[in-house]
Amino acid sequence: MTTKLILAGCGNMGFAMLSGWIGSGKLATSECLVVEPNAELRARAAKLGVTVTESAEAIGPDAHPDIVVLAVKPQVIRDVTAAYRRFGDGTTTFVSVAAGTTVATFTEILGSRTPVLRCMPNTPASIGKGMMVTFASPHVSESAKATIGDLLSASGAVASIDDEAQMDAVTAVSGSGPAYIFHFIECLTSAAKTAGLPEDTAKLLAMQTVYGAACLAAESGEDPATLRKQVTSPNGTTAAALDILMGENRLEKLIAEAVEAARKRSIELAK
Repeated sequence: MTTKLILAGCGNMGFAMLSGWIGSGKLATSECLVVEPNAELRARAAKLGVTVTESAEAIGPDAHPDIVVLAVKPQVIRDVTAAYRRFGDGTTTFVSVAAGTTVATFTEILGSRTPVLRCMPNTPASIGKGMMVTFASPHVSESAKATIGDLLSASGAVASIDDEAQMDAVTAVSGSGPAYIFHFIECLTSAAKTAGLPEDTAKLLAMQTVYGAACLAAESGEDPATLRKQVTSPNGTTAAALDILMGENRLEKLIAEAVEAARKRSIELAK
């Protein structure tokens, strides 16, 4: 079968997406070629049944992929993209998961008529619970958008935006966001231990509380503010804790500062 998709880079994010595509049946192993210079990562991808190669130069001259997914770090995106220049200015749609790298950067390298779709996924994609946000350049066809959206849905929820400038905010919220939640779990675990709970119990309580609260927020149909109020009895224990977190908008301000720092860094990475 003809190669429909080339995956350039099969690190943690690339492998997570690939696993979702293959595992869900949205992409046949014979339709995908993985290009990965790292031997260990290549071997991991090969276990899924896909064809793997070390470099773009090894791709056959008859290859005409529908999609090239660039799943590499922003620091190397220009060099990696240049290796696929022969697929530019045609019908091949390029999908990038590199934070901060603009459509203009890709068209500068690949040609002005190249269809480019930016995607910001996050690490929960590795278990099918990710958040993928996309922005498509004008040259991306509706059929390509639909195909790529279907592939991405194997890794979680998919949303699209019409203003590319918003991708920096997307990166700061959902792209980097899991790290904020992981740190909150760390902090809640530490506080539980300080309050006298054994380490294993502290970890379980912190983890399950965050997980359960997120599931309830997602499935209840209520907005988070309403759910918070439902938990908070007047002058009760939760109210005492929220006086600390919400007093002078402490947590709100801290989260806003964190998101803004990430957004600015995303902009810097594009330069």
